[in-house]
Amino acid sequence: MKLTAADRATVAISLLIMGAGAAIAFAGPTGALPYHYGGDGYADAWTTREPIGGGIAALGALTLVLAGGMGIAAARAGDPARARGLRFGQILILVAMLGVSLFAGLASVTGLTSIGGAAPMAAMSALFLMLGAVLGRVGPNPIAGVRTPWAYKSRLAWDRSNRLAGRLFFLIGLGGLALSPFIAQPLGIQIIIGAVLVAAVWSIVESWRVWRTDPDRQPF
Repeated sequence: MKLTAADRATVAISLLIMGAGAAIAFAGPTGALPYHYGGDGYADAWTTREPIGGGIAALGALTLVLAGGMGIAAARAGDPARARGLRFGQILILVAMLGVSLFAGLASVTGLTSIGGAAPMAAMSALFLMLGAVLGRVGPNPIAGVRTPWAYKSRLAWDRSNRLAGRLFFLIGLGGLALSPFIAQPLGIQIIIGAVLVAAVWSIVESWRVWRTDPDRQPF
């Protein structure tokens, strides 16, 4: 199987995340490090470097499995359109896992006691913006995207619900980036999280609505 740029990126990013996790576990800061933040944006749970590093390394291994699996599926897809949709799914997984790993790792090793600041909000917003830019192009798969029962029974429902989610995530990210220097915290982070939850529910409802009106839908 010929490796594409997405496949090489999968290997590189997975190894990068696993390496960063190992570095934290064996050479990270000593003492208590934050690993969970409450609704007010402040750290409310602490642990040592070993569990944090191990968790990040596990995210790297999961990235390799999920994104690598999508790459294999894309390579074996006979239809070029399906292969392209799976490749976008592979890219979506890479963006999400890299963003989460970087955010979690940096917050912990720097001892960040609050994520309710302009920089964390901007970072979170940038992640959703990048996810939104890719999400609408992801083809049907069992790992990434708006994966509802109705979306699996109607290609039209899959396409429209994922495009809607992509647009909403992109707008949330764009708005968050624009507002992050000005909005009070932790209100800004709470608005981002609330908007993402609304976008997720809206997209789920959209998949059901389109499936219900699609003449080519598959029955349950």
